[in-house]
Parts: sequence; C-alpha cells; structure tokens
Amino acid sequence: MSHPAWTVAQLGSDLEKGRTTSRELVEQALARIAEPGGEGARAFLKVHADSARAEADHADRLRKAGVRRSPVEGLPVSTKDLFDVAGEVTRAGSRVLEKSPPAKSDAAAVARLRAAGAIFIGRTNMVEFAFGGVGLNSHYGTPRNPWDRPKGGAAGGPLGGRVPGGSSSGAAVAQADGMCVMALGSDTRGSIRQPAALCGIAGFKPTARRVPREGAYPLSWTLDSGGPLANSVACCAAYDAILAGEPSAALDELPVKGMRLMLPKSSALLDLDQEVEAAFQASIRKLSGDGAQISEVPMPAFDRQSEYFKGGGFAGAEAYYLHRPNIDRLAEYDPWVAKRVLMSKDLSAADYVGLGFLRDEFMRQTAAAAAPFDAILMPSVPCVAPTIAEASKSDEDYFRWNFRIMRNTGLINFLDGCAATLPIHERGTAPVGLMVCGVGGTDRRTLAVAAAIERALARA
Repeated sequence: MSHPAWTVAQLGSDLEKGRTTSRELVEQALARIAEPGGEGARAFLKVHADSARAEADHADRLRKAGVRRSPVEGLPVSTKDLFDVAGEVTRAGSRVLEKSPPAKSDAAAVARLRAAGAIFIGRTNMVEFAFGGVGLNSHYGTPRNPWDRPKGGAAGGPLGGRVPGGSSSGAAVAQADGMCVMALGSDTRGSIRQPAALCGIAGFKPTARRVPREGAYPLSWTLDSGGPLANSVACCAAYDAILAGEPSAALDELPVKGMRLMLPKSSALLDLDQEVEAAFQASIRKLSGDGAQISEVPMPAFDRQSEYFKGGGFAGAEAYYLHRPNIDRLAEYDPWVAKRVLMSKDLSAADYVGLGFLRDEFMRQTAAAAAPFDAILMPSVPCVAPTIAEASKSDEDYFRWNFRIMRNTGLINFLDGCAATLPIHERGTAPVGLMVCGVGGTDRRTLAVAAAIERALARA
C-alpha cells in the first residue's frame, strides 16, 4: 500500500494553511482501513467511523473560529485495545472479557489525547492481555507486517507473511499502513518498541510514572508504560508531551557533533541478524563521521536477564495474580498466553522481593555507567521479523522467537528507563530499529538526542 508518511508537523502546517481538513484526513484513514486485501480488518478490532467524522467536523469548525487546542488538534489516532474508552468494552485482545461492562470513563491517556483534540479512529488489535512480543492473536487474527507482505489475501484468507511484533501489533501495522497519525500503545518488556522496529516506524517508551496508567488493562503494575508509535521521533515527542500532561514544548535541537553515545558491550550487541548488524554498524559509522563520540563500555549487568526475568519476573508474577480468578477459564485463553500466565505460579514471595533488590542494583549500576553519556545505543530488536509460520510451528519455536524479539527492549523496562526506536534500514529492505535509551526521568532529553540522530541518519 502506497501512502504519504503522515507527520504532525506537516499535517499541522497543511491544516493551518487550508490545504486539507480534519475531515479529509479522517476519510483517508478510514479508506485505508477499509481497503480490500489490506490489513485494516486485522489491525483494528473496532472502527469509530461515525464518531471520528463528527469529531473531525467539530475540529474543523474550531479551527475556522481560530481555536487550536494543541499541535495534534484534528489528527486521527488509534488506541490499543487495552485502554478504556467511555461506553465501550475493553477486551485487551481477549474473548474472556467480551461480556465485561462498558468502561464508565476514558483511560487517563485517552482523556488527555481527547482534550488535546486528537480524533480516535478505532481500537487496534494486540496480543491477548499484552502478554507476548511476537504479535500473534489466535482470537482476532494476526495483522501482517508491512514488509514482505503477500499480495492479495483478504482479511479472512490464509495467513502468510511476517509477524508484526507485539504486543502492540495492530498499532504498529495501522501506523505503518497510514491508518492513523499516531497509535497509542503500551510497553511492558518492549511492546511499543518491538513492533515499531519490526514494522519500520518510530516508537517511544517513557519512564513508567510519566504517563498515568489509570484505565489501562494491566500486564505488570511494576513495568507497564503507555506511549506513542508514530512516523518520526518528533511525532512521538509531540504526543509524549500531551500524554505526560506537559506543555507542548518543542524538543531542544541538539547537534550530533560532540554528542557522547555509549554502546553497552554485552549480549545486547551480539548475535544479530545480518541485516540488523549491517544497518546498526552503518548508523554508528555515520554518527561517528558526523562528530559523535561513541564509546563501547562493558556492561555485564546487561547479561543477567535470566535473573531479571526468572520465572517470568515481575510481569509473570503480577499477571498470575491478575489472572488467578480466571484460572478455570484458561482454555479460553490463547494457548501461549495461558502457558505464560502459569509459568509464574510457583514464584515465591521471597523471589519477588529479591527481584526488587536486583532491580535496584541494576538501576544503580546502569545510572553510574550512563552518567557521562547523552544516551545508550543498541539495536532495538536483534533480528528481523520472522514469518508467522516460523514463529508458530511449535511451543519451542514461539518461545524462542518471543525471547529473541524481547531481548534488548526488556532491559529498559527493568531499568525503569525511557527509550525511542527509529528506523535505520534502507528503503525496501527488512525493517531494523535503532534504540536510543536513557535512565528514568530523562525522557525529553532522550527524545531530543533521538531526534538529532534521526536527522543525521536521514542525511546519510
């Protein structure tokens, strides 16, 4: 599917100058969702066509009257199926919650976007209960990655193609296919950054406390973050400010020359697919050539993931607690999600307490190592997207791909840090993401660094 890559800056200018209207943008988004043979029916679990048109007309009237609520006024966005929208059932990609009562109010993140004039185009598909990094959903279908997508194949037909990444699978595909200007996602061990990287778009995982999580169906109270998937780091930054309730201040324009960037010498930089290795090294060479000071720093703490996520870690323990009342309904869950829920049933209270101390130690060590640097760089995902067939052949294959896709991103959730992913592959090749990471609370600075890197690489 060919379409212009929507950005907040370009569309804001077009709206201001009368070159388009919010209603026209909404109609374009709805047409892409409805395109025969496209992924709209798998990417979206519900489309808000009527209300989106009404909200767009309202935004257009306000604009004519000189009212502009925010830089994203009148732009169509999607929301992951785990965020409450007033009057709708929040299914979180599951069949088990289909008969739940409708939400009485919007999730805090949804309310902030709505107050800023964002137009909700629909709810996107996801891995059931957000518990998986591959992106498969046995209940509602799996949206296909935009790269290497089989031609034709209506939404209900045989499913070839590649995985989108998860758990914000529909969000990434909707964004990559031009069905929205921003897709609201969540990230517990990489669920924004993994699908963004595998589908060739940008995404941002904020420090967990930055965006309120009220009204978002949880996976892990300790690790969950809500954030944007969009077509550029600058777009992510525009939505991040709104989601965090901050003034919509522009990012500082930083020079790459003199920027201090850390490469964490660890398993995070090893065992990369050939395409990932080539794109990552080309980006490092370009940044170095532009005057960035890039240093490789030994980070043995990054090699202890088997301890950080033992028995499922925080997410496993908290998901088991959350789903324990449904333990007699696990047959209605996606089989791989059910297995992951049960994986942590024997994790002890002492193990859980120990995780907290282990996390404190990891945060201290990483903060000390990162202190002299503007950001930590690593590949967002060590592999390119496997085929849906490869990732679903057996339990062993599924869990192997799941861990591989989550390998690097999960470190930042355990750190309680923030990270942006931006595409670094050549057009027409397998999508590869570069992850620009910071410790907790450095969100706007990390976004500014990522935007500077994005500008430098765009000139390559």
